[in-house]
Amino acid sequence: MALKIAIGGDHAGFQLKEIIKSKLESEGYFIEDFGPFSDQSVDYPDFVHPVANSVENGEYNFGILICGSGNGVAMTANKHKGIRAAVCWNEMLAKLARAHNNANILCLAGRFLDDELAMEIVDIFLKTNFDGGRHIKRIKKIIDF
Repeated sequence: MALKIAIGGDHAGFQLKEIIKSKLESEGYFIEDFGPFSDQSVDYPDFVHPVANSVENGEYNFGILICGSGNGVAMTANKHKGIRAAVCWNEMLAKLARAHNNANILCLAGRFLDDELAMEIVDIFLKTNFDGGRHIKRIKKIIDF
């Protein structure tokens, strides 16, 4: 069964969102696009909260959020108790976000990543498993705070 991915962001992330969405769909992932649907200026929380809710409630396996820096979408998503959103700008950060932090939303900087690197980051994030072990107690401390 293909992973279900919720994707969204803001106007600064629109072009990269479209590229990621197309590539993941061609690889067999089920993608739900929560918007925006153009590069016209929007407020990212309007799109982040629905993505975060859908991951938090288990409707989607992962989320991908893209804004100019990745920070705004991450801050918004992390307001949700069941979300661990990570800003990743290289492959190792994506791997560690999944392996050590069990991140469930990947946040990308649309203004600072080229398309090829962004896709490598997405691929690693989606294919890396949580290591568990010593990391479980740390994740519980985040969740149970």
